[in-house]
Amino acid sequence: MIKNYFLVAWRNLLNNKGYSAINIFGLAAGIAVAMVIALWVVHEYSYDRFMPDHDRLYRVQRNFDSNGDTLTFTTVSLKLADVLRNEIPEMEYVCETDWLGSHALKVGERKVVMNGGGVQDDFLKAFQFRLLQGDAASVFKDPFSIVLTETAAKALFGNENPLGKMVRLDNQHDLAVTGILEDLPTTSTFRFKYLYPFSFLDKTNDFVINNRKSGGFDGNAFQIFAKLRPDANVAQVAAKIAFVEKREKGNVNAEKSIVILQAMDRWHLFGEYRNGKEAGGFINYIRIFSSVGILVLLIACINFVNLTTARSEKRAREVGIRKAVGSRRRNLVFQFLAESLTLTFIALLCSFLIVALALPYFNRMTGAAVHIPLGDIRFWGITIVGVALTGITAGLKPAFYLSSFNPVKTLKGTVKIGTSATWSRKTLVVVQFTCSVVLVISTLVIYRQMQYAKNRPAGFETSRLMSSLLTEDMLKTKDALKQDLLQSGLVNHVSMASCPPADINWHTDLQDFPGKLPGETVEMGMVLTGDDYVNTMGMKLQGGRDFRAGLSDTLNVMLNEAAVKRLRLKDPLNSQIKWNDKWYRIVGVVKDALMVNPFRQADPTLFLKSYGNEMYLLYQLAPGVASHRAVEQLGAIFNRHNPAFPYVYEFVDEAYNNKFHQEMLTGRLSGIFAILAILISCLGLLGLAAYMAEQRTKEIGVRKVLGASIAQIWFLLSKDFIMLVLLSCLIASPIALYSLQRWLGQYDYRITLGPAVFLYATLLALIVTLLTISFQAIKAAMANPVRSLRSE
Repeated sequence: MIKNYFLVAWRNLLNNKGYSAINIFGLAAGIAVAMVIALWVVHEYSYDRFMPDHDRLYRVQRNFDSNGDTLTFTTVSLKLADVLRNEIPEMEYVCETDWLGSHALKVGERKVVMNGGGVQDDFLKAFQFRLLQGDAASVFKDPFSIVLTETAAKALFGNENPLGKMVRLDNQHDLAVTGILEDLPTTSTFRFKYLYPFSFLDKTNDFVINNRKSGGFDGNAFQIFAKLRPDANVAQVAAKIAFVEKREKGNVNAEKSIVILQAMDRWHLFGEYRNGKEAGGFINYIRIFSSVGILVLLIACINFVNLTTARSEKRAREVGIRKAVGSRRRNLVFQFLAESLTLTFIALLCSFLIVALALPYFNRMTGAAVHIPLGDIRFWGITIVGVALTGITAGLKPAFYLSSFNPVKTLKGTVKIGTSATWSRKTLVVVQFTCSVVLVISTLVIYRQMQYAKNRPAGFETSRLMSSLLTEDMLKTKDALKQDLLQSGLVNHVSMASCPPADINWHTDLQDFPGKLPGETVEMGMVLTGDDYVNTMGMKLQGGRDFRAGLSDTLNVMLNEAAVKRLRLKDPLNSQIKWNDKWYRIVGVVKDALMVNPFRQADPTLFLKSYGNEMYLLYQLAPGVASHRAVEQLGAIFNRHNPAFPYVYEFVDEAYNNKFHQEMLTGRLSGIFAILAILISCLGLLGLAAYMAEQRTKEIGVRKVLGASIAQIWFLLSKDFIMLVLLSCLIASPIALYSLQRWLGQYDYRITLGPAVFLYATLLALIVTLLTISFQAIKAAMANPVRSLRSE
């Protein structure tokens, strides 16, 4: 019996090739979109879950009360690590680390710059990355040791065994290779290529040494990770550690800090905090596109339901005959569900081809490494069950509708499609196009918001500005390097800073300033700069001056406009502020620059003249100098002053544009999915238009004989669809408005939603609809009426 169901289903599919093709392609596209998004969502959720005991691993963070506004920082002190390690027995391991940034590694003539850094000795016990060589208990016993990943070992030693060999770090110290790590999975939040023990920094890094000696909670410049014991209660541990810093009386920062934990499982997806609590992050994009995948699949299912029920009259006589010879209704339901499942699984096979072709492009666009896990039985189980449910869900209504026909009426040829079936089809078309129009409006708004932010003045020059990480060798000859760069004619301004131009990596609190309220704290960005910083950055002075060469500006500072506003300074120039137990005079005010987030207001920022604490060299290319020629010639200059390192540089405009990556990705994916949604919807309209033209063939013939024009017949067949699409646009507009206002609410700098975007979406939907149905309408209008009337 079951074999017969599927045999009849296959024959019916072949007998209606056009409609079957529309159904299969529409469902295949919907399933493909849902599959790609599902695979991507699973990939993003899998971050860090490869790690053994990942549910016991946490990052230690701080909530800081800034005048009633709770700020969350991942920067913590070394003292906090010691307190947690010694006083919280529920913590099995506590590991302090630096920020695992870029360093130069050198072996002979091989030089590379990779990410890595210092970690506490227990790091590889807590985080059980797979060691190919070496033992996690002993690899960091010697402070002057280093553990390389496979990639780093290959780059430095080729095919040689690196164990016991020496690696030169930053051209300062030689470290012995004590272990080789397997390359980190692509779903790891960590991105290091090598690790060395934190005890190395305790012996060689003055900043770390001074922080250890200070013994306070002030030195918040490090990271702390903790692994809880198997029997530990997370809530109890969180309550126990929350106020450990408050014991340090007289330290305002410590007294206003609350220590918190963030689970490793949530690092990747929940990166944003508001008022001290998780407020989203990448999870927002996961939720958006999960909804999009469901919508597109829903649109494809609606196509199936509409086209199947629309063809019901063609199956009426078949249903009558089957009932007359004894078929029960449940047999007919199973028959039509078998047809639905057959078509759905054929669509699944087609969707695999679409997904296989789309994934390379999708991975390049998103930077992910999504693939079809063909060898995973769970994938096949979920896919088969999901597609079966899709087929059954899409086929239930047609199955029960078709099986309900009266056999006497069908055999007499008097069966008529009820108004309920017609209205049901129209309702589904409205739902389908409502979903599509919502996606179109969303795409237009996302694109406008992205362009609005990209066109916002950055407040500093991005197009010809470059930066390079300063090394110890470069700092020793920084004056000579600066002169060589200026004399080359390739650059016209050179300066130094503690952070790259498109970021601020240090925030601090002022101790005092004019008009400070009792108990008030002011947190702002801190940038340590060299001479000629303002000109090099291409910033504009609102008042006062830039720092001068020499030592004359040792106790002078500059503020940006946001800092002046935050401090409520009416006449900032020559006012004094207190920081780090010293009083500084304000000598300049620069216009706000969007160094952190181009979608938000500029951070209040303090610029302080630095001597020896710079980390980045900034240089602005001279007008008319081609970038590729500049890089080649600049490389030669840098190699003279920094021979142990390869020339590594960054164009600031690229770094700044990366700040729009998520929004650009959202816009592109939304555009692609909106196009697919419209395409699938139009396939349904094409099938329905063909069906209506076929049903009204004789009516059209009569009208033509009586003198109706092609335009009149076109309007007759098109008006119902036009009205349905207009109704869809009316319903979609308030839904999109509500959703998009919530989405835009996360940005301080955002567009205002006006009627234009909704009108554009409506116009686009109408144009696409008319183009879709006009083919069938004009074809029917131009048909020879003699043929359609011959049988009367």
